Amino acid sequence: MKRYIILFVGLMLVIVLAACGEKSKEDVLGKLENMADELSAYQTNALMTLETGKEAQVFRIEVTHKKEDFYRVLLKNEQDEESSQIILRNEEGVFVLTPALNKSFKFQSEWPDNNSQPYLFHSLIKDIINDKESTFSQTDNYYVFETKTNYEANSNLPYQTIYFDKDSYAPVLVKILDKDKKEVVEVEYSNFQKDPDLPEDTFDMKQNMTSSIFGVPVMAQEQLPKELTVFYPEETFGAELVEEDQMNTENGKRVLLSYDGERNFTIIQETLDVYPTSTSTPELIQGEPVDLGFSVGAMTNSALRWQANGINYYLASDELTKAEMIEVAVSMTDQATK
Repeated sequence: MKRYIILFVGLMLVIVLAACGEKSKEDVLGKLENMADELSAYQTNALMTLETGKEAQVFRIEVTHKKEDFYRVLLKNEQDEESSQIILRNEEGVFVLTPALNKSFKFQSEWPDNNSQPYLFHSLIKDIINDKESTFSQTDNYYVFETKTNYEANSNLPYQTIYFDKDSYAPVLVKILDKDKKEVVEVEYSNFQKDPDLPEDTFDMKQNMTSSIFGVPVMAQEQLPKELTVFYPEETFGAELVEEDQMNTENGKRVLLSYDGERNFTIIQETLDVYPTSTSTPELIQGEPVDLGFSVGAMTNSALRWQANGINYYLASDELTKAEMIEVAVSMTDQATK
């Protein structure tokens, strides 16, 4: 009898331990999917660190989402406030706004559904679901998924590791890795709020252009003259600089760089101009917003344009792929005038 009691107690202990044991990948993913479906809105802050150049770049991010397809992503460049931008999706379309310069672009785009977005909760869940080979583990505090990314125009960042809080299932940390599994981008979440009350004009384009939100400066009252420091790409895919033309414009200086080789391309750099609020009309772009890390650019099949450090950049090529255009652009961030 004593033996049976011991066996019974042992069996119950095994059952209790199993019930209290670690959750499976399917359990956690199911919980995350339900959370994503049930959220009417969320708001969160994040700190994004990029190790793509000689020095790390840091961005403060605030994300606001309202079901189904409304998004506002504020990206504040800690080193260059004039380059701070807002990605906005509302019933009118997708916009990239640079309030300090009164610049706005409107896209015919499916953003954010067409690429991985490490600072958007629903995008992280989608990446996990789409990667049937994703791996799952857990620590004392976090559920951890390792998945492939989905960057259509950038194959150099194929992996990511995503951490979720065990209690709230909120995202905590995302690490994006290159082909050698070296960390290139880190997004650290904080203050994940479920179903917050949002002002009615949260996703209004004009409101976001004219109000100082999250420390993103609004349009400058006067344009200050700026010197143009020419930047040269470190990555040229074998092409060489064969011509450099400089000219003066009403807004300052414009420089045209011509590269010849197996893949020819041209880069135009010019000082930015600021327009009065009354003439603020979004420029329609037949392309996609693309996250360069340090800036959100506008990409078509044969061109890429972006703004950074008070300079407007335009890269054109019929021979570079989209991924290669991004590599050229990113390689210019640390290459100062020669």
